[in-house]
Amino acid sequence: MAKILLTSTPFQGHVAPIEAIAADLTNRGHEVLVYTGARFEERVLRTGARFVPYAAEVDYDDRDLDGSFPGRKHLAPVDRFNFDLKHVFADAIPAHDERIQKLLTEFPASVVMGEVGSFGLLPMALRAPRGRRPLVVTVSADPPLFDSVDTAPYGPGLPPPAVDEDRARYEGIRQDARAMFADGQQHVERVFASMGVTLPDFIFNACATIPDRMLQLTVPEFEYPRSDAPEGFRCIGPLPPAPEPDSHLPEWWHDLPAGRPVVVVTQGTLENDDLTQLLIPTLRALADMDVTVIAATARPDGPGMVREVMGETIPGNAHVAGFVPFDRLLPAADLLITNAGYGGVQTALRHGVPLVVGGETEGKPEVAARVEWSGVGINLRTARPDVAAIRSAVDQVLSGSRYRERADWIRTRIQQSRPFDAIAEIVEQA
Repeated sequence: MAKILLTSTPFQGHVAPIEAIAADLTNRGHEVLVYTGARFEERVLRTGARFVPYAAEVDYDDRDLDGSFPGRKHLAPVDRFNFDLKHVFADAIPAHDERIQKLLTEFPASVVMGEVGSFGLLPMALRAPRGRRPLVVTVSADPPLFDSVDTAPYGPGLPPPAVDEDRARYEGIRQDARAMFADGQQHVERVFASMGVTLPDFIFNACATIPDRMLQLTVPEFEYPRSDAPEGFRCIGPLPPAPEPDSHLPEWWHDLPAGRPVVVVTQGTLENDDLTQLLIPTLRALADMDVTVIAATARPDGPGMVREVMGETIPGNAHVAGFVPFDRLLPAADLLITNAGYGGVQTALRHGVPLVVGGETEGKPEVAARVEWSGVGINLRTARPDVAAIRSAVDQVLSGSRYRERADWIRTRIQQSRPFDAIAEIVEQA
């Protein structure tokens, strides 16, 4: 059996797939060590893997980045991006590289695997050819960041180029973006140079081209085709969700009316501080429609927050909840309205549920663009859609079969994918 070293930056959404991979590999009899933030120790140990925490000086809490990194809070978006690239990700690369090298002397892994933000893996891959080091693999639970002649620049959620004029325009946008992020890129290059290695490309391209394999956690039908993708790039399908703990079902659960469309709305677990962005406008938009609305706030005080804004005017066709077991809810849903988190969209498609999406932060515009491109839903193109836009989108999805049929097709492709088997095959071949 193989030894595998897994690593992840200490973000919940980044650690989750690494946990799932650790659990599957240990179940197959492999020996797994996970290196990540200290707050994830208990969860990692439950997978059966060994755990090694980040050193305190490079650890942080993703729930309070502003507190962990003084000076970040009041920065403008571009300045914050450069700040994060420099101080959240790049500054710790030497420490992570040194720790990984020491771990490998004690735990001679044949594979070192990390989520795509684990820049500390890259120096090892640059120092030596494949035969003189472990196989380096990255997994990505976000849309691919690397450049391609067949896609728009990452970020604004633009569709793939259709004509040469699009390609020329996109190249201009790409160059403008490189100029905006030059400060962060130059800092990363200096960090690599201080370690005696040269970063060969823009960091987000390097994350795809330096590792031996890059595994994208979706099916090809939900990702733009790239004629110039790195040789090791492969869409293997989303990881099956971890079993949800037994939870108390809401009292209204068994009273959902049969034969009436069920519309679920959520802002996920990260961007749910302001429910007036999407969840509350959806309640208002669908108040007089012949649907049942389930508003999943994903926070224990969520129903109270909604009542504080809406007073006693919560529509009679709606149920507002804190946490709802999505593995039981989505099979009964006819539509999911969400702010385009990658994991949530993949979960909906696993059940063949079409989508209405709107998001503006992180990679959400890119996820929303793929929802539109793949034909599984409607992109509202804003994180704060108005009531009329939401109602119109819901009408379009529910009034015909086009979006449901396309979502169901991708459901079949997800069911046919075997992501854990693909990862195990790579491990065992290595």
